[in-house]
Order: sequence, then structure tokens, then C-alpha cells
Amino acid sequence: MNQERFSRRGFLKTAAPIAGGVTATALSRSRVLGANDRIRAGFIGVGLIGKRHLLDFMAQSDVEVAAISEVYQVRLNESVAASGGHADGYRDFRRMLDRSDIDVVVVSTPDHWHALMTILACASGKDVYVEKPLTHAVQEGRWMIDVARHFKRVVQVGTQQRSGSHYAECLQLIRGGHIGDVRSTRISAFRNVMPGFTKVVGTQPLSEKEWDLWLGPAPYAPFDDRRCIYHFRWFWDYSGGQTTNLLSHDLDIVQWVMQAQPSSVSAMGGRYSLDGIGETPDLFEAILGYPGFLTTWSSREFCAESSSCRGGLEFCGTKGRLVVNRGGFEVFPDPLIPADSQIPSFASSGAQEPRPPRTPRTSAMKKDGYQQIRDQFQPHVRNFLDCVKSRQQPVSDLESGHRTVTACHLANISMKLQRRIRWDSNREEILDDPEASQLLGKTYRTPWDLELKAVLHQAGSTS
Repeated sequence: MNQERFSRRGFLKTAAPIAGGVTATALSRSRVLGANDRIRAGFIGVGLIGKRHLLDFMAQSDVEVAAISEVYQVRLNESVAASGGHADGYRDFRRMLDRSDIDVVVVSTPDHWHALMTILACASGKDVYVEKPLTHAVQEGRWMIDVARHFKRVVQVGTQQRSGSHYAECLQLIRGGHIGDVRSTRISAFRNVMPGFTKVVGTQPLSEKEWDLWLGPAPYAPFDDRRCIYHFRWFWDYSGGQTTNLLSHDLDIVQWVMQAQPSSVSAMGGRYSLDGIGETPDLFEAILGYPGFLTTWSSREFCAESSSCRGGLEFCGTKGRLVVNRGGFEVFPDPLIPADSQIPSFASSGAQEPRPPRTPRTSAMKKDGYQQIRDQFQPHVRNFLDCVKSRQQPVSDLESGHRTVTACHLANISMKLQRRIRWDSNREEILDDPEASQLLGKTYRTPWDLELKAVLHQAGSTS
């Protein structure tokens, strides 16, 4: 393995020559795949979820794992070995993108890299499977959409629940009125990690060169092994905490089923109890206002016990409640009881009249036995690969992924500023709040800002 850092020709020249080079590369490397063709895949990032994707792609009969890129040498060695030694290993992902024989790239890096790596992969002629959360800032999503459209790339977002057949069945039930008019959806995530994470996960420190590449477009900070392997998710420079990490899965289902985007978001939270590694909230409460219904998000990193439905997304309608998680779903009907009969009575005799039989407002249902890997992860990979060949849009396309994570980002913005955010989803603008609007974007560190600008220039992105 050649571990030298790669610098694309013209990398530090003006943006126009870079953009011209990218165009030639993308056009020359795009190839039309037939239904029976093998797809050569490259992987960027092979940590927890990245290793899972590597296994799921390898399980597909028409996939060849050609390359793996990972800054952390320990994981790189493990993953190359897992491929049977067939994959070439790279420390710098740009060397992998420069290969003309790779058809698709799987991006499973820390969140702050998702947008730029997807953009550069599209510009180099690759289709992309990118993990959620799709972006680290709202503005990045529109950049990704513009670039993918310009270079005619297929991009699948890693919101795997959309490929679960029982989630699709719930969509049909809810849209068909089985639980009536949905007026409330509830999402929660509770665990107890008190007093907080204290141990570094990585066993091998990164060199200054490796750390600089790990940081990429993020602000420079001296190397700190508590900020990278696994624990990156608890730092604002690289992630949006549990709100972009966990909320994005179930909120994606809400917006898919309800075909809606929020018009307002109010959130409160903070880091009150944890004193270990990290800075993102350990308590978070948000209300997202949609046309005709509300969504609540509750997250805490202490007190895992809850009287509410644990581990499930709840749709609350006028006829009952539907709870769905990765293992299955269940419908809980409300009884048909006249409103007037529900007025409390405090008769002196204390005698109770016999209750009439309760008629359910809808029919109860329950289906379980579904498995996350078999029934969601692997079908999601299959959907992506089929779309690579057909050139159709995948089930979790860029537009839907962008809209989902945008709502998560708005919740974080509201929490940080401690006020309600009003959102125009058509113009993708925060209304009447310049300070909040500034938080929709981010600045890339040099030289990554030059790479970004070059591709955006070529794609004609005005976002």
C-alpha cells in the first residue's frame, strides 16, 4: 500500500482549471452498466457502520470490492483482510477516486465529511451510497443535489428503514386512513451512559498528516484522540449529536409517510449531567410543527427507563396509534366511546353503571420478526445497486435525505439560540432571523474549500 498523500494535478491552481479537469474525469469515467455486469465498489471509512456496509456489499453476487480508504491504519488493515485481500488500501481517499475502474463509492465517514466526499465522488464519475446524516450543515444538501444532477449520478442515503417492507406497509396503512387523521408523531431515544464516556476508542494515535486528513474541511484543532474514533459524534465541529444521528432515521419515515416538511421548530436542551468526552446535549426536547400535525423528539443520555413506547416511532391518529420499529409494527385501536359519556361523574352513591362493550375505532394489527440487517440494510444496498444499473432514483434519494436532515439541523439551531425557528421549505430559508440564518452554512478549511468551489463552479450551483 502506498501511503503517500495524493495531490490531484492542478489542485492548488485556480478554480477554473480544476473544474475543467474534474469535468473531463467525470465524463470519461462514467460507464453504462448492464443488468448482468459486476459493480466495482470502493469504501471510504470502515468504522462501525462502514464495516457493516462492507459486509453487506460483499454479500451481493454482482459486487466486487476493489478499494478501501481509511485514515486509521488498524481499521484499514482489518477491512482489507475482510475483503479476502482483494481490495487495494488507501489512506487518502482522493487516490481511490482517481481510479477509473471503480463504479460506486460508499461513504461511511464522520458526518463533517459526508457532503464533500459525495460531491468529489460524483465529480469523478462515481455513484454514491452515503451514510446519514447526509450533511453537517443545511447548505451542503443543495450543493450535493446540484452536483449529482449535473454529473448524472445516482446517490442513495443511508436511511435504511425506507427499504424495510414493513415500513412501506405502515406507509400504506397510514395514508389509507387506518388510524384516522394523524395529528401527532413521537420519536424518542433514551439510554444511560452516566457519568459519560471516558476512554479513548482508537488504540493507535494518528500522525499529524493523518490527523490533518481526518479533519479535512473541519476547523483545525490540535490532535486529540478523544475527538476522532467513535467519539467524534459528541463534538459540534464534526456532528450534530444525537439529533442528527438518531432523529434522522425516524424523522425520515415521518416525512416520507406524511409527505410534509416542518414550518417551525422549537427546541431546548443542553449538557447537564455528562462530564466525560464530548460537548453535545445529553438532554434534548423538540417540537416540530408540520401542516396539520406535530412531531416531538425526546432524547436523553441518562435514565433509560421510560413509561412511553421505547424503541419505536409512534403515529397517533384519530382512530388509534401505530408504533413501528426495526423489528415490526403494531396498531393499537382507540375504543369508540361517545365524548359525552366521558365526562366525569361524582355521584354520592358511588354505584357504577355497567360499561357497554367497547367497539374499536379501527382494527388491531401486529407484525414482528423483522431483522435490521436482513430486512433493511441488505435490501437498501440492493436497491442502490439496481438503481446504479437502471439509472432510476433510489428509495432514499438526495432530495429526501436533504429534507430530513434539514429538519434535524433546524432543531439544533433552535436549541443553540433558545428560540423558535420559522422555516420556509420552498425557499429553504429561515424567516426573519439573520442570526439563525447564518447557522445554515459552514466554511470549509483550505485547501478543501478550493476543491468544493471548483466542483460547484463546474456544476453551476448557485446554492
